[in-house]
Amino acid sequence: MTSPEPFNTPDPQTVASSYIMDFASHVGMPGADYATLHRWSVTDLESFWGAVWGYFKIDADTPYERVLAEETMPGARWFTGATLNYAHHALRNLPDDAVAIVALDETGSCNEVTASRLRAQVASVAATLRDLGVDKGHRVVGYLPNTPPAIVALLAAASLGAVWSVCGQDYAPKAAADRFAQLEPTVLIAADGYLFNGTTHDRRDATLELVHALPTLKATLLVDHVGLAWPSRAYPSLTIPWEDASTRTEPLACTPVPFDHPLWVVFSSGTTGPPKGIVHGHGGVLLEHLKTLGLHSDLGPGERLLWYTTTHWMMWNLVASTLLTGATTCTYDGSPAPMAQPDILWKLAARHRVTVFGTSPQYLLGMAKFGIDPSVHDLSSIRVVGCTGSALPASAYPWVRRHVGEHVLLASISGGTDVVSGFAGSAPNTSVWAGELSAPHLGVALAAYDTEGYPVVDRVGELVITRPMPSMPLSFWNDLDGSRFRDAYFSHYPGIWRHGDWITVTAHGSVIVHGRSDSTLNRNGVRLGSADIHDVVERLPEITEALVIGAEEADGGYWMPLFVVLVAGTELDDSLRDRIHEAIRSGASPRHVPDEILEVPGIPHTRTGKRLEVPIKRLLQGAPVDQVVNLAAVDAPGLIDYYARLGAARRD
Repeated sequence: MTSPEPFNTPDPQTVASSYIMDFASHVGMPGADYATLHRWSVTDLESFWGAVWGYFKIDADTPYERVLAEETMPGARWFTGATLNYAHHALRNLPDDAVAIVALDETGSCNEVTASRLRAQVASVAATLRDLGVDKGHRVVGYLPNTPPAIVALLAAASLGAVWSVCGQDYAPKAAADRFAQLEPTVLIAADGYLFNGTTHDRRDATLELVHALPTLKATLLVDHVGLAWPSRAYPSLTIPWEDASTRTEPLACTPVPFDHPLWVVFSSGTTGPPKGIVHGHGGVLLEHLKTLGLHSDLGPGERLLWYTTTHWMMWNLVASTLLTGATTCTYDGSPAPMAQPDILWKLAARHRVTVFGTSPQYLLGMAKFGIDPSVHDLSSIRVVGCTGSALPASAYPWVRRHVGEHVLLASISGGTDVVSGFAGSAPNTSVWAGELSAPHLGVALAAYDTEGYPVVDRVGELVITRPMPSMPLSFWNDLDGSRFRDAYFSHYPGIWRHGDWITVTAHGSVIVHGRSDSTLNRNGVRLGSADIHDVVERLPEITEALVIGAEEADGGYWMPLFVVLVAGTELDDSLRDRIHEAIRSGASPRHVPDEILEVPGIPHTRTGKRLEVPIKRLLQGAPVDQVVNLAAVDAPGLIDYYARLGAARRD
């Protein structure tokens, strides 16, 4: 295959001044291109990760004995002997008067938190937690929107060596308890509510319900965020106003912990069972996030990141980790596109001179579909538009160039909660091909494997990681013998991480993500990616969203329906069906054309925005709802019954 022309090539001046090229000089490879750097980073793991440690001047209380003492998957042992603390590194790089956090919301309001104020609040909350008996290994949990108190709480817990976990307040109390109760937390930190699409959502009763579901709590810290008075009522444990907890005058002290001491627990979506608690360590997160944010996103002092996320998505962890680089992070509470101001994020990015703007494919496609033009704002400060959550279709790339700016690097990224980072994406010195991820990230030994376990190029295969990364999970919570962890990633190819995505590694070094391998379409033995169909169909002005699944049937047949959500006032008539068929035939292939096109009231997602492809497939095949999906983890649980009834009607 001949390589297509890149959509974008790196600007030489930008490359020359980037941190990744400074890093190349630091390791004795001045002027090295990205491919050379990547090849070295995955063939000599000890030299690469040791260089990351040195380049970012990791401040360890005790030095490490060896970078990689044992290279096994699972069970790799990194930086043995080292003790350090993530919170110390997050708080060390900003001058006292520098802005550490810019707190934004959908009303356009702004509150800036300086580095000195952030350090003082972290020290105060840490002292409050210590007085409540929180110590190394104890769990502190947050029921919070994306606001500064969430970052303060994370850093306060981490400074003590306690383990942090958080979820957004759009989670029902039961869904939050499904996660937090596993951890047996000592302290809960909760807000009175959050903003979304012009509405203030009162979560005071939900907080009380959650407290009752967590019998191990010694105290709850109550955050006044939206101005709702906390009523006097009987809590089963002590309550402390956030104002009291965060305004004490206390010295900041960060407890040194081993490199692999647990930092936080992030939970899987839990759509098909109890959410899995994925445990990451202080050192692994520290190095991985410095590499990703510092080298790939080119973040450092003077930069600002605004990435739309909720606190239960792994991207929030990267939002908090922006502080590691000495850059300013922006929190945002509200809808990404509220009806009153659907372009509010672009407006805020312009007003606050954001340099890295992060979003999702659905957001960019929605902006294009509904004719919203970000270029009415001065977006000259934005140099990177990061995009993750699903594959970014090629159709979005020209729109970003026209409406955000020709100077912008559009960085499509793919990774996972599992490693709380990316596997593949872009860097200042990589070219960009529309619809493709520029390259595997540094330190990520990525490949596409065929069914026999051999790497393939320019062919669809399973995404695998063949050598360990420091941010791979320490464990799953309460998985005492490690069996669930091994089964999740290492049962298919022993000793090799299988992530569960279909990808193509191209001859020019990029990565194309086709969707989850467990939801892959199989037409007469040919594997097809659902994302290829979604991309084509969702470009049509009549279609709001689409979902295609391939269901094996009891009689040996194979049914591949396409479900579409229509724009209001649109009818799914023969003319529109013909246009959909033709769009798929010409935009993907004749083999991608579905067996049937059905109008549906909506497409259910995980709470991080991923379509429920596998659960819907299993419902249509007749699996019971309670064996297929955890309704508390679904954004529109009422739709689940709709698809279950649809499957029953077809089988009848």
